[in-house]
Amino acid sequence: MRIVFFSTQAYDRESFLAFPKPQNAEFIFQQPKLTTDTAVLAAGAEVVCAFINDDLSAPVLEKLASGGTKLIALRSAGYNHIDLEASQKLGLAVARVPSYSPHAIAEHTVALILALNRHLTRAYNRTREGDFSLRGLTGFDLVNKTVGVVGTGQIGEAFARIMAGFGCKILAYDPYPNQAVVALGARYLDLDSLLAQSHIVSLHCPLGPTTHHLINTSSLAHMQRGSMLINTSRGALVDTPAVIDALKSGHLGYLGLDVYEEEADLFFEDLSDFPLQDDVLARLLTFPNVIITAHQAFLTREALDAIASTTLANIEHWATGAPQNLVRLEA
Repeated sequence: MRIVFFSTQAYDRESFLAFPKPQNAEFIFQQPKLTTDTAVLAAGAEVVCAFINDDLSAPVLEKLASGGTKLIALRSAGYNHIDLEASQKLGLAVARVPSYSPHAIAEHTVALILALNRHLTRAYNRTREGDFSLRGLTGFDLVNKTVGVVGTGQIGEAFARIMAGFGCKILAYDPYPNQAVVALGARYLDLDSLLAQSHIVSLHCPLGPTTHHLINTSSLAHMQRGSMLINTSRGALVDTPAVIDALKSGHLGYLGLDVYEEEADLFFEDLSDFPLQDDVLARLLTFPNVIITAHQAFLTREALDAIASTTLANIEHWATGAPQNLVRLEA
């Protein structure tokens, strides 16, 4: 059984090779992303292992199916990047990793909050230049601040626990309230009320038709002036031009992103030798109150091990006729 991995980095190879291979499996690691042009690299492979920025649209899936692929094994919890209707028509099974390390994402979220609040990037650069002044570095105490958690699944719950430990008041928004979050003292509100009452808003929800551009001109207007917005979930939850306008006016006080709507051609690559072609991202990077990391929130040893072990188990279960963690088209 040939298994072709797309969008692989050194840490992917290391984590997958640390576990026993499924019976009679051959691993082929490809660095390029999966696209209509690179799909040919999977010819003859029964399994394609794809990551979040791989193209799994209908044309790509058709090429994979014609080349003999039977299973798409996602190395992610999210699956908004795959055309499930096309996969079902082509007879392609799709399996995902429903959970790897919610703590990894939650802790990175907190790192962004602390770095923004205490101006750590500015302070770090300043002291390296011999400037030990404190002007412009004033932050705020997190204790007693109100934190709005949008999406209270495993990651949102882990984040809420950490912020409760700081002494923050927790507000939550989710169609399906989590009693473990309620037990922290959180109150569930409608989204507009949460935005209006929160000093910090953190997004931890999946991307779908109802959450696309959840943060937009209208929702930003409900936020408190000078508040902080963090997104470590999916880039398209946020309407980036609307956020830029809010930053320019001073209405939005801080922005921390680990994801970006147009990240597919940027993140996970070293483009430092080339001019940045994305004008929207370039504009974001000019703000001193913005921190952007390149989708690294998941990148802990524990999370990589969990992704590898679950993905390999998904492949093995599928190969033995007892598939698990399948993603199906909703009726």
